[in-house]
Amino acid sequence: MSPIKHKTIRMIKDKIFLFIVGALTLLAILPLFHIIISIIEKGLPIVLERGLTFITGTLSEGGIGPAIVGTLMLTALATIIGLPLAFLAGAYAYEFPNSFIGRATKMLLQIMLEFPTILVGTFVMGILVIPMGTFSALAGALALALILTPYVAVYTEEAMAEIPRIYKEGGYALGCTRAQVIFKVITKMAKKGILTGILIGMAKVAGETAPLLFTAGGLYEVYPTNPLEPVGAIPLLIYTLVQSPSIEDHQIAWGASLIMLIIFLAIFIPIRYSLKDDIKL
Repeated sequence: MSPIKHKTIRMIKDKIFLFIVGALTLLAILPLFHIIISIIEKGLPIVLERGLTFITGTLSEGGIGPAIVGTLMLTALATIIGLPLAFLAGAYAYEFPNSFIGRATKMLLQIMLEFPTILVGTFVMGILVIPMGTFSALAGALALALILTPYVAVYTEEAMAEIPRIYKEGGYALGCTRAQVIFKVITKMAKKGILTGILIGMAKVAGETAPLLFTAGGLYEVYPTNPLEPVGAIPLLIYTLVQSPSIEDHQIAWGASLIMLIIFLAIFIPIRYSLKDDIKL
């Protein structure tokens, strides 16, 4: 076979390979675009029709204001509760990978990633909701914190493990303590991976429904103010509305889905964009 013919065949194979990879990639992301387009197509009309009332009004007024505030409250409380524990667990698994506790922690975190979230809700119901005698934002946030923890911890451990060991040794050579090396050297260098884990964890808990069925209770006629009282959330409201035979309830559910999508993108995209390699803390 001549060199020219061989080169031509190689170029054809390369183009076929690129076409197959591109087609499979498009096929993989197509469902995501379909979901987004469907939410916009069916949710935007109801949001535009009711305007500001849809965002600030109560459910009886045709709005989802309390659910929006409840979602933000639950996500914030879950992050406050779970983030410190998750970061410490990830840092411990990184620093002591060969110890029994370190290996057990990493294995437990991997299990928690796939653990059915509805079981987390029943667990929190048993230890908090039943003793308190009421649903509450605190119970919902605790359940969500347990779901957020493994995502942040695993990403923290993996991000720290990717940092070359020479930087860690350099910190010790300068007289830094173990804590200073981890928190001031390794953490700053692994910030991109850690913050990515935080974003994924927050996105996960912001869209959770199953744990809230047993913990939050639902509150859509007044705005939540006390974390020890029941609270609503957008995913929980959507779950409730889609079970109704009312077409109007279904429309509100689509509008709530659009608002949740907007909230997620408004939080995730700017922060993710700011995590470029050339951005420094």
